Amino acid sequence: MTSSRKNKTIYIDKQAASALELVKCGLLKPLNGLMSKKEKHSIISSGLIDGKTFPLPFILAPSGAKNEEVIKSLQKGEEITLLCEGKEFATLLVDEVFQTDPNKRAKHIFGTDDLTYPEVKNAMHRLGSWAVSGEYKLLNLSSNQNWKNKEIISKAKRVINAKHTTALIMAANPLHRAHERLIRQALDTTDLLVIFLLKPYDNKNLSYDIRKETLEFFINNFLPKNRVVLVPLEKSYIFAGYNELIINAIVAKNYGCDRLTISRDHTGLGMFYDANSDKSIIDSVIGIDIEIKLESEYVYCNQCTTLVSKTTCPHGQHHHISYHSDSIRELLEAGLLPPAVLIRKEISAFLLSKLLPERFKNLEKLYADLLPIEGLLKEHTEKDFYLELMKLYQTTSLT
Repeated sequence: MTSSRKNKTIYIDKQAASALELVKCGLLKPLNGLMSKKEKHSIISSGLIDGKTFPLPFILAPSGAKNEEVIKSLQKGEEITLLCEGKEFATLLVDEVFQTDPNKRAKHIFGTDDLTYPEVKNAMHRLGSWAVSGEYKLLNLSSNQNWKNKEIISKAKRVINAKHTTALIMAANPLHRAHERLIRQALDTTDLLVIFLLKPYDNKNLSYDIRKETLEFFINNFLPKNRVVLVPLEKSYIFAGYNELIINAIVAKNYGCDRLTISRDHTGLGMFYDANSDKSIIDSVIGIDIEIKLESEYVYCNQCTTLVSKTTCPHGQHHHISYHSDSIRELLEAGLLPPAVLIRKEISAFLLSKLLPERFKNLEKLYADLLPIEGLLKEHTEKDFYLELMKLYQTTSLT
């Protein structure tokens, strides 16, 4: 076999690399490799692989003039090297080279090629016009995080002899009270809960590390932690549009889960009207042996004075406070403590201390001036200060 140093090279980004890893780790079965031109057209017309649902063509067609020049020159049986961020990621034995339409590919992924949609606009620059198919080999598969995650989940199932394992896929951006209710609802009906925390490829909103630490705090302090597993799920381009829910179900099943819990506002649910009933993309899933449970959307009702399901609360929408992550995040980014009815105070304190570090000029003076002192001198953190401040907000004797 030709040394990879002498091979022609194609440059791929981290999203493409992540998707290729998922396939090699068996997490996208029934898909088991890159599709040829014939297989691409077959999946477009049927949406099935071996009688099982798979929602989109899986091809390798990276953008860029240099990539296009290399791909067009390839011959069947030639070995090439795939580079990701300047490092050798995989080798590929060429089977076929064919043209593909980026706009049509965008429609297969997102359901539209309309550039007014931010996801579509961001993706179009990475979709090329020439694809290459063939068997590929990852160069560092043994150290892949997906293998480690599969073993973590398998071990957790063995430890508690889990008969049912439920997947919950979320961004927790940030983790709020409705997320907490969804997590507890899922735990009520399963032995083991696997929370897949989405890890996107942009730096918008809260970082993955902050969201992960927040969830770990909640799991370790407020849940039976031997029954909850937290694993990252890289949100590559295949987790997009109306395909997202189907890919979620496929990945969860291949990670060893037999149930998937989603809320009614889950991206990709795609409710549409039938003459006799509401149906969704869930109803189109064939051959993926996983139970998909649809949970209600939760709101805070100022008449019930508690968190309620929209389907069980008798009061109108004008009494409901919805849990919009973007608006809650806007409060945090402005340095405001969200009300405890929106986010648990311990989590708000943690998030503000991370988002606005060293915010106060003299923290100890603020403590002494604004908060009761127990008489013992000790150093306080910004997180401590926010927690004590929240107690003042919740004092009602003068309100």
